[in-house]
Amino acid sequence: MNITRRTFTAALSLAGASAALGLSPWQFFSPASAQTAAEINQAGELGDMALGSKDAPVTIIEYASMTCPHCAAFTKDVFPQIKTNYIDTGKVRFIFREFPLDQVALAASALARCVAKDDAPKYFAIVDILFKQQNDLASDALSTINRVGKQAGFSEQMIKDCVQSDPKIQKGILDVREHAYTKLKVNSTPFFFVNGTVVKGETSFEAFEKMIKPLLKS
Repeated sequence: MNITRRTFTAALSLAGASAALGLSPWQFFSPASAQTAAEINQAGELGDMALGSKDAPVTIIEYASMTCPHCAAFTKDVFPQIKTNYIDTGKVRFIFREFPLDQVALAASALARCVAKDDAPKYFAIVDILFKQQNDLASDALSTINRVGKQAGFSEQMIKDCVQSDPKIQKGILDVREHAYTKLKVNSTPFFFVNGTVVKGETSFEAFEKMIKPLLKS
């Protein structure tokens, strides 16, 4: 049994920031207030997917869409350097939150959640695979999601049950997206919070490093 286009059309409607695909140069804003900090740290019903020590002095939260080319570029070119230099050394805790800009991204995010369950390293590995196959997602989303799911050990029925028939997964992802958009003013991807400071737009390892190093000394 193959996934049909109902997988995507039956999903909850994506509104608001879906059109916000254009990214501006790096912009920095003042750190969040105490109340906003609590809102930033609020995990959705599905829980956060995170790598790194809970006691790390720096927390980076990324909001990303699986169909966002800039998000894919960050995952490929920048994230590995952050992981090696800061996450693996206990200095940074990195949280990835889904912010799907379309129904294909929603389906891909749902698959990653189902495959990984509560295994964060496995989740990040699936996300990395999906980003690497982003062109295939754009040209043939149904086949690509089926292929990635099977590579992860899922049957076609398990993939369908996850992506099409599990309202809890889709609702959990969309609730996080809605909270980010309405409460945190997330309006593009990738969108980051670094210890409460907003960073959005084009990204580089050097720019992140300039933010991280002073926080490690404070």
